Amino acid sequence: METLDLARLQFALTAGAHFLFVALTLGLATVVAVLQTRATLSPTPARTRMTRFWGQLYVTNYAMGIVTGLVMEFQFGLSWSGLTHFAGNVFGASLAMETLVAFFIESTFLGLWIFGWDRLNRWAHLAAIWVVTLTAYASAYWILVSNGFLQNPVGYEVVGDSLRLTDVWAVLSNPNTIMAFWHVLTGALVTAGFFLAGVSAYHLLRRTRDTEFFTGSLRIGVFTGAPALLASAMTGGIQLGELATTQPMKPKLLGGDAAKLAQVNAQLVERFGPGDYLPPADWARAGGLVMLITFALLFNLGWFSVLMAFSKRVVQRFRLWHLALVLAIPLPFLAMIAGWVYREVGRQPWVVYGLLRTSDAVSPVSAGQMRASLIAFTVLFGLLIAVNTALLARQAKRGPDAVALGRPAAEYRPAPLPAATY
Repeated sequence: METLDLARLQFALTAGAHFLFVALTLGLATVVAVLQTRATLSPTPARTRMTRFWGQLYVTNYAMGIVTGLVMEFQFGLSWSGLTHFAGNVFGASLAMETLVAFFIESTFLGLWIFGWDRLNRWAHLAAIWVVTLTAYASAYWILVSNGFLQNPVGYEVVGDSLRLTDVWAVLSNPNTIMAFWHVLTGALVTAGFFLAGVSAYHLLRRTRDTEFFTGSLRIGVFTGAPALLASAMTGGIQLGELATTQPMKPKLLGGDAAKLAQVNAQLVERFGPGDYLPPADWARAGGLVMLITFALLFNLGWFSVLMAFSKRVVQRFRLWHLALVLAIPLPFLAMIAGWVYREVGRQPWVVYGLLRTSDAVSPVSAGQMRASLIAFTVLFGLLIAVNTALLARQAKRGPDAVALGRPAAEYRPAPLPAATY
């Protein structure tokens, strides 16, 4: 494989893997913040217990996601120096803001929240998790400001062989950014909702003793995920309408009509000059179709689950439904990744749409060097995903009694030291 193909594959694997963590983190942060708000306004041991259990799963996923985010920061300089040279003056500031928000503000307040149980008063502790949640939203927004500019460049001028920012507001209010932000946020709520429902269904399927706990959690997951599916469909539909103007090739990919694709390519030739502006159609179409099919499965299961969740007896005893919810846990992740593939592959051959081709953005490194870094990143990210999955599964299976987060010091009973022998 050539350097360009290896660089594209490397970025796809690392960005896609990181996105898996982000999807669950964004959604769980919101759910945990709402759970703690309810527990703070109307305190009960059951509500506090629920906040701690889902909060510990959130913290685990967040910690592993931070590691993948750090690696992503190196991607632009290592593999895409042509992009940073050409457009870094425009989208580099938003990447810096994301780093500032995620690694300083969000992480600081998350630390206060993790270690502030029984140390901060309940209102300060509640404020900490809401700051964490809102800065997570801000972090996602800043990333999408950068990505939105690559998809639909606005607010710039060309100066020599690079771009210069001329209109900050145009970049910040880019329609491609705003709609993508709401689409990602609603997709994250779908992911978290089905995660809650699936984990709860697993315990109800096993007839664990925390029946009331997981009955309530399953209902929260269902009543979060199903409405979020509707919102996700709305924001996705608006994006498709916007693409008809900004990236006319992309909507045509789903239909697979060769004549229509050729017609759009001819229009792009008139706009950008001679060339082939067809993206890897099979990959883009596959991503779009998998996203739509997975959404359809989730939509039907989600709203069926809403109907079932009104009956407490059904929630606790419908074992086939429980199994379906457990098996559905990976589906939102699949839908999110498939949608990301459609969004990114459908932009090709441009890295900055209409301005810079992907082939001109790759760093001047050898195929051997790129292959070595691809192997290293793939192994690292594979291990992180495996470890994160194992940790989440183990903590979820243990249930709320095994949670360490927020446990009062009085509950700790360290084992006595063995007697000294001489």
